[in-house]
Amino acid sequence: MPAAAPTWDPQQYLRHAGHRSRPFLDLLARVPELPAADRPPRVADLGCGPGNATRLLADRWPTAHITGFDNSPEMLARADELAGPTVGGGRLDFAPADATDWTPPPGTYDLILSNATLQWVPGHSDSFPAWIAALTPGGTFAFQVPGNFDAPSHVLMRDLAASPRWRDRLGDVLRHGDAVLPPGAYLERLADLGCEVDAWETTYQHLLQGADPALDWVKGTGLRPVLTALADDRGATEAFLAEYAELLRVAYPRTTHGTVFPFRRVFAVARKAGDA
Repeated sequence: MPAAAPTWDPQQYLRHAGHRSRPFLDLLARVPELPAADRPPRVADLGCGPGNATRLLADRWPTAHITGFDNSPEMLARADELAGPTVGGGRLDFAPADATDWTPPPGTYDLILSNATLQWVPGHSDSFPAWIAALTPGGTFAFQVPGNFDAPSHVLMRDLAASPRWRDRLGDVLRHGDAVLPPGAYLERLADLGCEVDAWETTYQHLLQGADPALDWVKGTGLRPVLTALADDRGATEAFLAEYAELLRVAYPRTTHGTVFPFRRVFAVARKAGDA
């Protein structure tokens, strides 16, 4: 039986909002100007989460109609608090959608952006042709995904879940190292669709504070499938977290300045052929 879709906790996710927003801003800085038109720009944020990053799009395109999409009711409930007119005369709204089968009509958007979402979608690059088709000529598809599935945080998580104590309950709930592609593979696939592509990777050196900050980070994202699978058993949840936290303390030791948490991310910005 397939593992249940993870449930999300917006409050936990936002505990590291500053660090999590940095890749979004770096991605946004590389997005070119959108096609000129006699209407406000149309922008889609696929996997918008709690909307804290989505609203930053209105700073770049004040008149745009921006729609954030997500498949988590918990995240959308938090994001809806931000919906409404923007100060530049545009509009921000949110709607349910799943990136596994989201296919807007051709020519719908001037920008489709996805921030730290596609790693949850197996075979997501197979959707690239439909998403590029959904852009207006000269429009842009831009995304970033974590590229840290071989980092200690994820390797230790997978190893622990597959250990004799936990494998019956957790053996099939976590993603593996091939959840995302290398930058060059994204570049090639998008270039094959006739796009002008900029692809790169960056490893951020996040300096985290507090007790067990690496655990606190992954509780908001990568650990969600485990927390979902064990949600009905508080004792098991606490036992897994205690084992995992001990492993993380060794892999990410505290220093006099805090805990250094390296995090690799993969980026791609693809501009569709046509008038800018």
